[in-house]
Amino acid sequence: MPPSSAVNKRRAHTTAARSDTHGQTGETEEAGRDDRDDRLVDDGRRRRARRSARRLVAAAKKEGALTVIALAHSWCNYGGLIEDFKKKYPEIKINELNPDGSSADELEAIRANKTNKGPQAPDAIDVGLAFGPQAKAEGLTAPYKVSTWDEIPADIKDPDGHWFADYYGVMALGVNTDLVKTAPTDWADLLKAEFKDSVALAGDPRASNQAILGVMAAGMGRGGAPGAESGKKGLEFFAALNKAGNFVPVTAKAGTIAQGQTPIVAAWDYNLLAWRDSLKGNPPVKVLIPTSSSLAGVYVQAISAYAPHPNAAKLWMEHIYSNEGQVGLLKGYCHPARFTAMAKAGSIPKDLLDKLPPAEAYDKAVFATVQQQEANKAVVTAEWDKTVGANVK
Repeated sequence: MPPSSAVNKRRAHTTAARSDTHGQTGETEEAGRDDRDDRLVDDGRRRRARRSARRLVAAAKKEGALTVIALAHSWCNYGGLIEDFKKKYPEIKINELNPDGSSADELEAIRANKTNKGPQAPDAIDVGLAFGPQAKAEGLTAPYKVSTWDEIPADIKDPDGHWFADYYGVMALGVNTDLVKTAPTDWADLLKAEFKDSVALAGDPRASNQAILGVMAAGMGRGGAPGAESGKKGLEFFAALNKAGNFVPVTAKAGTIAQGQTPIVAAWDYNLLAWRDSLKGNPPVKVLIPTSSSLAGVYVQAISAYAPHPNAAKLWMEHIYSNEGQVGLLKGYCHPARFTAMAKAGSIPKDLLDKLPPAEAYDKAVFATVQQQEANKAVVTAEWDKTVGANVK
């Protein structure tokens, strides 16, 4: 090849290489600018979120008080969550109303105190899933979306923020094994003669969400489809249980289990597990999931439309839905609403995961829709007296 041709070829190759390098450099610079822009946007969002959080804390501290209702300290470790809130915000005094109240009691407290800005008016409520839409429809709730809103599954929150799930559990049976030597394994076993004066619910099924869904779970165990049918079959089951002399019309708690007043209790797994721990083996309590099927129950938070301390209520919500608050619920054996997102992010301590019952125990648990729970609730609350005839106290 003549020298001039070789030089020209090298020049052409160099020019092309420079052109390619320039194009790659341009693409790299553009990608770098995009990354910087994204970081700036994220930084801006974080700064705005921090400013918003500081304003909320300041407004809540200015109100100086928060009134909660129906938060038994053993329920989902609410005692721990309340203490943590007090430590974080000592300027805010917490007033606790009716710790053993039902979901119906909570709504009634809002209705009865619409014009009352005193300590009997709740700022926030924790109610069964079916009570959330009811409260919204009555105009009892105010919309609010916590900062971790996007990690709450869409099917268990109101799109406008009037109510949103905070935890769920599964209907289970707790058994005092000092008194019951052969524990039942399913709902049908409870009808056996050996369980006379033994079986109770953890509330009044005319008002308590936990008890209403206990009836629903029993009805599903008898083959009833979730909804009105499960309510009907559940009522038939408890009527038979009452007729056999096996039903105890007492609101069951850890104390009634320990005293032998209610040796077998249908309640949420997290309550039974917490009660078991609190009794420390005296007596020993076995917690089991019925083998035929069981019901997973969601509870929701909401802020009262008439809250005397609306900013403190919002701050309480932020506390519950923070990583710290969600882990706090899990310490009480409740599966928090953000469980999936937090598990993926590695934000849940392994020791807490290891304390939960084995996952296979929950394989047959059914998550009923809001509509199915409302249909069940309507049947149970309207027909309990006529069908079962037991006055639970």
